[in-house]
Amino acid sequence: MKSNKAIFLDRDGTLNEDPGYLGDPEQVILLPTVGEALSILKNKYNFLLIVVSNQSGVARGLITEDDVKKVNSRINELLSSYNVRIDEFYYCTAHPEYSSADECVCRKPSPKMILDASEKFNIDLSKSYLIGDNISDIESAVNAGCKSILVKTGYGVETISMLQKQNKFPSFVAENLMDAVNFIIKDISGEKIGA
Repeated sequence: MKSNKAIFLDRDGTLNEDPGYLGDPEQVILLPTVGEALSILKNKYNFLLIVVSNQSGVARGLITEDDVKKVNSRINELLSSYNVRIDEFYYCTAHPEYSSADECVCRKPSPKMILDASEKFNIDLSKSYLIGDNISDIESAVNAGCKSILVKTGYGVETISMLQKQNKFPSFVAENLMDAVNFIIKDISGEKIGA
């Protein structure tokens, strides 16, 4: 029986500003409310915080895997002032135009990163959420069996109209990460959303 619950988080555009293929840790800027929101999820509600992110800039030759790791470390450095940290960073460096099908198996919308984390951390996906700003995030959540929250940061606003055209809908659409947290708190308490 899996006992832990997690918040799976896209990285660029969800946690931090997305300048495109972020490789320089000095350019990491957390989005507003991110530190406070993650602190509530972790310290008050005991969610594991796990980043699942496509980092195709590596396959494209624009950044290195070491750059990805340095950016991830910087995110945790910045979060430390909110007394919170990401428990684990999963990322997929592949892209179909530059990588083999086998290498792309981890790439969202595949649920592989989520399923791998679920196995490692004993996570009950039915009690977990994925928060992201892209269609691939929402599809990945659906494919893994967890609830999906689309944030309007990053590519979120453009993503809403694309999802509507495809008749796909996240569990909730949030203005930002703190709005997503408020939804999660209501959802786990059984409160009717919008009531």
